[in-house]
Amino acid sequence: MTQSSPLAIFALFATFLADAAGPLLRRYFRTSLLTETKADHSPVTEADRGAEAVMRALIMQRYPDHGIIGEEMGNHRADAEWVWVLDPIDGTKAFMAGAPTFGTLIALCHKGVPVVGIIDQPISCERWIGIQGQPTQLGGRPVHARPASSVSDLGKALLAATAPDMFTTAAERHGFTQLQQACRFTRFGLDCYAYGLLAVGQIDLVCEASMKPHDIMALVPVVEGAGGIITDWAGKPFTLDGGSTQVLAAGNKELHRAACTLLA
Repeated sequence: MTQSSPLAIFALFATFLADAAGPLLRRYFRTSLLTETKADHSPVTEADRGAEAVMRALIMQRYPDHGIIGEEMGNHRADAEWVWVLDPIDGTKAFMAGAPTFGTLIALCHKGVPVVGIIDQPISCERWIGIQGQPTQLGGRPVHARPASSVSDLGKALLAATAPDMFTTAAERHGFTQLQQACRFTRFGLDCYAYGLLAVGQIDLVCEASMKPHDIMALVPVVEGAGGIITDWAGKPFTLDGGSTQVLAAGNKELHRAACTLLA
């Protein structure tokens, strides 16, 4: 990574945001939390709001002309050329249960395209850094998804999804069931951590639905920089105005093609 490149500088700032949010999340982890239920019936805690507030304040101080889209505090200049997309705790239910499979997602989009992405796990101190056109790094070293030479057959693939109930339509349930039956086995409950595991070659496929931009944008540079593929179920790439809530990530093109066929 060329430290003087614009994206590298933005990525360095993104790590600064993760460094700022991490101590707060560690302080609240496995403690009694004030919890509310949002309009979409998902939970939110004081830790979610506190971590997002810290990151938003730093962005507005450093890059006042940039936009911000946050899960908990809405949009600010969302039509700007550069937009930060924040999910302070992806996996709030895991966080509430004391399971260290949640993560902080930080993305930077340029003209709607995600170009920097971070998956930060503040309990295990693992941080995936993805930059468009560069290898994804974990702990300062490049990582790689499992190539087709290792597994290109769905029957040998390891599949992950956050929860069965995220597939809300009959078509989604049918498609996921088809894919699940074709794969070797399925692991639920990993939230964004599953995409980090895909980037290091431990998981081959992640299939999800009911996703929003703050759930998706940071994942794109991480997965792609590790040699993987991440699109919606129709094979279309993600942008801020893309609109799809269905996500399919795969370690290689062969698995992605086969999974898309079943989901369709």
